[in-house]
Amino acid sequence: MLTRLKVSGFKNLVDVDVRFGPFTCIAGANGTGKSNLFDAIQFLSKLADHTLMDAALSVRAEGGRTAEVRHLFHRVGDCFDQQMTFEAEMIIPPEGIDDLGQPATASITFLRYRLTLGYRTDETLSLPDSLEILHEGLVHINVGDAARHLRFSHSPAWRRSVVKGRRVGDFISTQEKEGKNIIKLHQEGTAGRPREYLAATLPRTVLSSANAMESPTALLARREMQSWRLLQLEPSALRKPDELTAPMRLSVNGAHIPATLNYLVRMPHNGVSSGEAALDELAARLSELVEHVRSIRVDRDEHRQLLTLEVTDRSGTTLPARALSDGTLRFLALAVLALDPRETGLICLEEPENGIHPERIAAMLRLLREMTVDTTYEVGTDNPLRQVIINTHSPVVVSQMNDEDLLVAELHDVISDRQSTRIAQFSWLPDTWRSEAYPDILPVARGTLLAYLNPRGILPGSYNRSRSSRRVADRPDFQPYLPAFE
Repeated sequence: MLTRLKVSGFKNLVDVDVRFGPFTCIAGANGTGKSNLFDAIQFLSKLADHTLMDAALSVRAEGGRTAEVRHLFHRVGDCFDQQMTFEAEMIIPPEGIDDLGQPATASITFLRYRLTLGYRTDETLSLPDSLEILHEGLVHINVGDAARHLRFSHSPAWRRSVVKGRRVGDFISTQEKEGKNIIKLHQEGTAGRPREYLAATLPRTVLSSANAMESPTALLARREMQSWRLLQLEPSALRKPDELTAPMRLSVNGAHIPATLNYLVRMPHNGVSSGEAALDELAARLSELVEHVRSIRVDRDEHRQLLTLEVTDRSGTTLPARALSDGTLRFLALAVLALDPRETGLICLEEPENGIHPERIAAMLRLLREMTVDTTYEVGTDNPLRQVIINTHSPVVVSQMNDEDLLVAELHDVISDRQSTRIAQFSWLPDTWRSEAYPDILPVARGTLLAYLNPRGILPGSYNRSRSSRRVADRPDFQPYLPAFE
């Protein structure tokens, strides 16, 4: 669970410091930095499992293209920053396994990871530009300090169930020797000397190579970061049937719904097959979005070796996934994910309202909220440590948000090196837990929020219309039901 993220020097994120709860909605106009914050989270996730260059080249640029390394850094005019810094506070799983199947148990489950990357050009390298690790560190946060760091509403029982252990000393540290940065991986449970790495020659982070034998806590921090996923649900992937040998877990693009649901149906639950209960729950969920849904099943075709998702309505008509709308499939994918107890960690989702009728958006938001961990009681198989962050620019979504869950992204003008630039700024509503955590930072301006709460969206006369047409909002029969402009 990502509880706090600091980013500086990455795209338009400069001195950004954001705290997250179980559910967070980031609202903002296009180009304000909502997606850049998601990119920063995904970049950290990729760095936990890939080389520096592979992680960098996976980050989206403007227009959906793959970003060049240089353009990951904050820019003022034609000048780019020379380094970018990330700091993440997180709750990690207490147990897990490494890449070789060896079990690991964390010494402590509340950690802070810090990484500073520099831009490097070297004509001797195969690539014209690359990244260099300048600093990497992984330290614990004291159990006794957890309440001060976890500012969102939660019970002591929940906190005790996720924040465990005790640690003295660093797991990963960086120090300078003879003008060179040396990164140390400290071994747990032994008096052995830490492994030392010359930072300038590392193709990947030290965290990404952690194993259960030497540093189980670092390994589990790596596993936590690997679980931070950005869902990009694609209609073509959502509609496809699965082969019988397909992966039994939902992909980030929404593929493998039939195989995943087939696994959940057959998965033992308290010693008894939970198939019918899982299908009934899924059908009930979907009926909140699409009326007249009676049942859902996975058709198993032994002849073609295929699994196909089918939905039957109350009239008895059965429709395969390929016949369902994009919005229905997106909702269905999330409902399947919510049923899967294996799905823990952070889920990021952009504009979940896409393809959903305005009257049904509340059902989508309710599903997303209920997917997250309940912080009123202990974490367990029936209450997995799952977190959701969404972004939106929809007034309907913003109006449905609990005030504690809302962040607002805006562009802020600053002067750097005598040049004006615009950077992302994230703010929150007054009298919420974030305003208590940051008492010196002004909350979001009321006028900014009113722009989302005004369903008409534009002021009278600001839209150039022909004389023969009019807006729906200008119809006399609708006027009494719309808020008046002041």
